[in-house]
Amino acid sequence: MRLGTFLSLVRLASVILPLFAGTACASVPPLPPKALELNRDGAAALAAGDLSTAEARLAVAIEFSPRFTEAWVNLGYVELRRGNLDRAHKDFSKARDLNPDLPAPHHALGLLADHRGEGKRAEKHYREALKVDPAFVASRVNLARRLFERGAFEDAREQFLRLTQVEAEVPAGYLGLAECLFRLDREADADDVIGRARARFGDTPELRMLVARQLLRRDAFDEAEEILAPLTGQADRPRAGAAWSWIGVARLARGDRAGARVAAREALLVDRGDAVAREVARRAAD
Repeated sequence: MRLGTFLSLVRLASVILPLFAGTACASVPPLPPKALELNRDGAAALAAGDLSTAEARLAVAIEFSPRFTEAWVNLGYVELRRGNLDRAHKDFSKARDLNPDLPAPHHALGLLADHRGEGKRAEKHYREALKVDPAFVASRVNLARRLFERGAFEDAREQFLRLTQVEAEVPAGYLGLAECLFRLDREADADDVIGRARARFGDTPELRMLVARQLLRRDAFDEAEEILAPLTGQADRPRAGAAWSWIGVARLARGDRAGARVAAREALLVDRGDAVAREVARRAAD
């Protein structure tokens, strides 16, 4: 059984960044030491989910230095986490107006547009962040993701390729690049990327998943399931669910409809919207 384009359904969750990072960015000097301390502690509270404490610390940091761009960005992330999108937009815009030559405010506006489902606007803001700083990894990743999600696979491939050069010591660029090459039916190139990534990073769970999908494309269904099986027990539930999805593909391709239904059910317990698992369940029920 050749599954054709069905095997090219992909999951890019591993390369999607969270909606707040708390990363440092340059600000207009000089900044009072207490403002820097409060912003750092506010970002830590934000990362821990303590939004009230984060808001208080960041607000005081801004009292010490009203032009503290990073503090305005982090305050906007607090409002974004609360779902106060208009207030988040106000804070992010304030940060951008204070210093448009920093990438973080542009990136934050991109995340906000992403949150609102405004894909083109999000891409615009991510590109503006990269104009300021081509090495701003978060915007490179999210721009590539947006392009991938709307089917612009060649453009996404280009962005992931650049990411491998900007941030060569993390696997995200290689993973995204391989996903794009799968979609572009450039299997030999995908093999090369995966091989280089394995040589650099070892057999990480993400790379083992890609190796298994290579095997599925070559009808090596038993070998693929053997690689995927250990991934189903991982604490990373999205990855475990994805492994069950592709096991379902392998079983369905072998004609094991009952086994495929079991695998699809396990995947859907993790993510009801898993497109691969839903397709496996549909075909196994026919």
